[in-house]
Formats: sequence, C-alpha cells, structure tokens
Amino acid sequence: MSSAPTRVYAARLVGLPIFDPQGDQVGKVRDLVVAIRSEVSQPRVLGLVVEVFGRRRIFVPMTRVTNIDSGQVYTTGLLNMRRFEQRSTETLVIGQMLDRSVRITTSGVSGTVYDVGMEQARNRDWLLSRIAIQEPAKALRRRGQTYVVEWGEVEGLTRREETQGATHLIAALNEMRPADAANMLHDLPPERRTAVVSALDDERLAEVLEEMPEEDQVEILSHLGDERAADVLEEMSPDDAADLIAELPPETAELLLDLMEPEEAEDVRRLMSYVEDTAGAMMTPEPVILGPDATIADALAHVRNPDLTPALAALVYVCRPPLETPTGKFLGVAHIQRLLREPPSTLVAGALDDSMDPLRPEATIDQVAAHLATYNLVAAPVVDDNGHLVGAVSVDDLLDHMLPENWRDQAIRSTDQRRGVRRG
Repeated sequence: MSSAPTRVYAARLVGLPIFDPQGDQVGKVRDLVVAIRSEVSQPRVLGLVVEVFGRRRIFVPMTRVTNIDSGQVYTTGLLNMRRFEQRSTETLVIGQMLDRSVRITTSGVSGTVYDVGMEQARNRDWLLSRIAIQEPAKALRRRGQTYVVEWGEVEGLTRREETQGATHLIAALNEMRPADAANMLHDLPPERRTAVVSALDDERLAEVLEEMPEEDQVEILSHLGDERAADVLEEMSPDDAADLIAELPPETAELLLDLMEPEEAEDVRRLMSYVEDTAGAMMTPEPVILGPDATIADALAHVRNPDLTPALAALVYVCRPPLETPTGKFLGVAHIQRLLREPPSTLVAGALDDSMDPLRPEATIDQVAAHLATYNLVAAPVVDDNGHLVGAVSVDDLLDHMLPENWRDQAIRSTDQRRGVRRG
C-alpha cells in the first residue's frame, strides 16, 4: 500500500466504492470494525463492513484491502460473501463510536466524537490513531470548538454508554440515499437505533422507513409513541403507509389513522379498502395531475419535483377538476418525452395520449404487469367505473409486490454462483 494515504478518516471512508483487481465495483464501504482493548493501546482495525449487491453487508478483512486511494478502495477480489454479524468483542466506528461523550485527559476538555482517524503501522496493520472531538456550543456560537488528538489522550472510548447521542451519526445518515440509511439503521445495536430514530426528523425517518423490511418498520413504529408515529405515517407515501398500517394490530391501526390528518388518513383508508395485490392496493394516489388548461411549461415544472420517482415523473395525468384523487373525468396521459418536443406555451391537452385503456382498481398483479409490458410503460393510470382517476401504478410499485420477501438473498446466491465466489 505504498500509495495509500498515511491517515484516513472514517467519515470520509464511508460510502466509498470498493473494487476488485479487475476494476469492477463490488460494493460500498459502510463502516469500520475495530477491536478496542484499552484506552492506552491503539485499537487494530479488523476490517470493513461492505454493502454488496442486494444490500447485503459482508465483512472484508483489512488483509484483503490492497489499496486505499483517493475516493476508492481496492481489494484482492477474493471475498467471503457471508452476511456480516458483529461479535461482542468488536466495535463499529460509525455505528457505535460517533457521538460518544469523551474527555481529553491532557486539557480536561469534554465533548463528543465526530470522526476517527486510522493509520497503517510498520507491520502493515491499520490502527485507530486520532480522535476528532467537538465541544458543546457555547453562548452565541452555533458549533463548539473542535480538537484532533491522539488515541491515548482521550478517556471514555471504552465505556459502553447507554445515553450516547446521535448528532454526528445523523449527519452521516442524512448524506446517504434513503435505502443506504435504512441498511445502516437496521444494523445498529437496538439502543443505538432507538437514539438515532428519536433524533431523525419526521420526513427523513419516513423516507428511511419506506426502504426497510416490514418487521423493522413495525418495530420502529411501535417505539415512537402514538402521536409521533402518526406524524411519520403522514410523511410517508400513502401506499407505503397503507402497507405498514396493514401490518399493525387492528386497534393500533385505527388509533393511528384517527390521529393522522383527515386528508392523509382518507388516502390511506382508501388504499386499504382494495383487495391485496391489486392495482388499487399498490397504486399511489398522488401522481402529477393537471387540468386540460395547463400548459406544457406547467407540466414540466411539476415533473421537476425532486421528490418524484423517475417512474412517476414520466407521465402527467390530465383530468377535469377536482384535481385530487378521485378526480373529475380522466382525459388521458401526456408522456414526458412528448412534452419535451412541444413548445412550452402549448396546452398539455394537445399532447394527450388517449389510445390506451386505463387500468381498473381490481386489476391483478399479472394484469398490471401485462399492461405495462404491452405498452412499454413505467407507470399507468388507474381509473374507476365512473371514469375518475384514483391513482397511478408504477413499475416500482409492481416490483415491490411481485418479488418475494427474500429476493435480495436469492439474488446474492445467484450472483455468487455465476461468478464462482468462494465462501469461507
């Protein structure tokens, strides 16, 4: 590792791609695993927690890491694909050391850990050598003073704190995609997870919950308290909220629906009224809906919304008022590709595609899949018997309901078999 930097900080290492010798990316770094024996001797870095295809997390020993270069990590390419399970003697740097309350012995300054640096020793072992600490904010200062000190100058690093904060871990989670943040949250120890969930704002927690398995969703929601649980459900997309509420005991589900804002609860109740695994049950009631007098410029402005998935941004649904589902008469859809070819001042009604029959709420999964495949669509309108648009089904919704719950594990096994990956 002659070209490796002399010091690497954990917060900057997390999220970096990890490559095999052929230059193919095999995953992303999610954490560092260390063995802490005392506050005097520098802990040895045992390896990396790496997220590979299918969101599986594996352990990559530092002996398999051949180079840590600017912005990327290289390995020998021979990896054990068994799922990572933390041992009692191991500590996760990002998951368990950030935000730990410590004291600098040489100055008496107290603060919290916001980063940890590691260096490679002469015997080629990687050791934790530096601790970055931030004091609490004082007076009118928004942030406290920061210090970077030697490992041996800090006390409190070996103590297991039940009241460990979450400020800096939250900052790291907020930089991740929701799916990546969901995986990190899933892997945290229970008490650490509780602290992080308490500190996340409702909107971000809703985004992360949407990417978690149902059992994790139910567990986290059950620890929130009824009022906050209802607030988080309001921030979730109605179809995801409906799926989650359906997993709760009936009395709990009804209580949370009563605590939600009436309009949000109405959308969820309507989705829950449809038979499971039908277009009505899997659709979103909030696609991009415009009236026939809207211009193409209006439509393009709406589909630029960064909160829309690419599938939902691919179509604009044109209806007569009211423009909230269930709408007035459904007139047709306008494809984003067509809109991009027309003058912005043109009415969106002039670019309608009304050649396809819309889906009905009772359409089965197979019928939805056949419809999207037949017309090469990534989303399609769902219209009731009275001609009112009640929602839209996207290919994302379809895949969520078609794939088995353990599809990610199956995908890993299939990939391993194709590549001939050796397991230890």
